[in-house]
Amino acid sequence: MRVRLLYSILFLLIATGSKAQVLQADAFKHYVDRFNTMEDENIVQAIPNAASWEWMKANIPFFECPDKTWEELYYYRWWTLRKHIKQTDQGYVFTEFLVQRSYADKYNLISSGLGHHIYEARWLHDKKYMDDNLHIWYRRNGGKPMKKLRFYSGWNADAVYHRYLVNGDRDFLLDLYPDLEADYKGWEEERKAKSGLFWQYDVRDAMEETISGGRREKNPRPSINGYMYGNAKALELIATMKGFSEDAALFNKKADTIKKRTEALLWNPAADFFEVRKEKGDTLANVMEEIGFIPWYFNMPGSQYNKAWKRLMDAKHFYAPFGITTADRSHPGFRTHGCCNCEWDGAVWPFATAQTLTSMGNFLRNYQQSVVSRTDYYRLMDTYVRSQHRDGKPYIGEYLDEKTGAWLKGEERSRYYNHSTFNDLMISGIAGLVPRADNRIEVDPLLPKGKWDWFALDNVLYHGKIITIIWDKTGKKYYKGKGLSVWANGKLIKRSKRLTKIIGVL
Repeated sequence: MRVRLLYSILFLLIATGSKAQVLQADAFKHYVDRFNTMEDENIVQAIPNAASWEWMKANIPFFECPDKTWEELYYYRWWTLRKHIKQTDQGYVFTEFLVQRSYADKYNLISSGLGHHIYEARWLHDKKYMDDNLHIWYRRNGGKPMKKLRFYSGWNADAVYHRYLVNGDRDFLLDLYPDLEADYKGWEEERKAKSGLFWQYDVRDAMEETISGGRREKNPRPSINGYMYGNAKALELIATMKGFSEDAALFNKKADTIKKRTEALLWNPAADFFEVRKEKGDTLANVMEEIGFIPWYFNMPGSQYNKAWKRLMDAKHFYAPFGITTADRSHPGFRTHGCCNCEWDGAVWPFATAQTLTSMGNFLRNYQQSVVSRTDYYRLMDTYVRSQHRDGKPYIGEYLDEKTGAWLKGEERSRYYNHSTFNDLMISGIAGLVPRADNRIEVDPLLPKGKWDWFALDNVLYHGKIITIIWDKTGKKYYKGKGLSVWANGKLIKRSKRLTKIIGVL
C-alpha cells in the first residue's frame, strides 16, 4: 500500500508540473498534527494518520482566511475524508461509516452518500481514488453493479458529470455512460409511478422517520424527483458528447416530464413549498421539510417558485441556532419521533445541510430574486462551521440537536461520518470556483462583501492546471495586486478590484 501511495504522489508531482503559488503547505501542517493527537486511531484504512499530511499535501487545494475556525475545519474535513478511503482487492473505495454496518454492501459500501462523496472528492489531485470507487460500484460485482447500488436514492450521474467539469476526464465520463444509463432505467423500472414521478420510502431516501412519510410508504418526494431530474439532465449532456442525439433527446424529454410533474403535483400553493405527496389519498403531506429545497440543487424549478426560499431564514420554519432543521419548526410533528434512532423530523443533518447550501448557491447565482442573500449564505455556512465541533474540537457525526448543538448518535458508530460535503462548498461556494465544460474559468465567490478582507484558495487542480484564487482588498496580504484575481500555473487570468464574478480564458 505504501509503495502505491508514494508512486501516486510522485506521479502527481510530475504530471502537474506546478505547485501552489501563494500558500505554503507546511503553514497548515499544525492542524493535522493536532487532529492526529485528538483520537485513538482505532480503525485504519488505506492512509493512516501518520501518512495523512503527506497525502493531503499531494492531493488537496490549500485554503487560508481570517477566520481560523473556518480554516481549521477545512483541513479537518479533508483529514476525515482520507480516513474513509479503503483499499480493496479491486481498488479503492469510499466508505460512509468506519465501523462495519450490517446493511452495507461488499467492502462496507453504502450508496446513500455516494453523490456527496463524488462532489467532495472531485477536488482531489489523484483521481484514481474515485475512479476505482465508481468502477467498483458500477462494474466489479462480477461485471455488474454492486447489489445495493439502488438501495438508496442518489444523484450519481449528476455528480459524475460535475466531477468531469473539474478534472476534464472526457474518456472516463463517456466510458461510464452505458452504466449510468442502465442505472437510470433500473430506477424507472423499480420506482416510477404512473404519474410520471418517482416514489421512495423515506428510509431508502436516507431520511427515515420523517413527518411526511414512513418506512413502508411509497410516496413521491421532492428529493428523489430532484435527483432523477439531475441525473436525466446529466445523461442528456453526456449523450450529446458521445454523439448519441436520440439518447440526448430522450433524456431531455424525461427531465422535462419530471420538472412539469414535480411542479404540478409536489408544489403546495398554500404553503408555497415543494412537499411529499402521500400515496394514500393522493394528497400532499401538508408539512414543509428541508427536502423541498432539493429541486434547486439541479436548477429545476421555474422562477415562479422562488418564494419557497423565504422560509429558509425564518426561525419559525427552518432557521435554528445550530443549523437548518430537516422539518418545519412550527409543525405539530416537529421532533415528535423520539431521539437518537436517525429521526429526520426536525433535527439538523449535515447530509441535508450540504444539499440545501448547494441548492442555495445555485439559487443565488442562477435566479433573479431578492428572497435570500449572500449574507444569508454566509450566516448558514458559519453556523455549519460552528456546529461541527464537540468538546472544543472539530467533529463530524450523523445529526445534531437544533437548539443545543449536541450530537445525537453514539461516538463509536458516528464519528467521522462521511455523509455530507463541506470543502466542495468552500471551493465552489465561498471561494467561488464554478466548474465549466469549456476553456473559461468562472469565479463567483458567495462570500458577501465586507466579511473578509482577504482569502486565498491555492493548489486547485482544475482542467489540468493549478488554479489560485486570491481576494486581497488592500493588496498588502499577498502582494499580488488589489481585489479578486484568478491565476493558472502562476499566470494571471483575470482580475477585478471588487468581490464580484469574473470570467477568464484558460
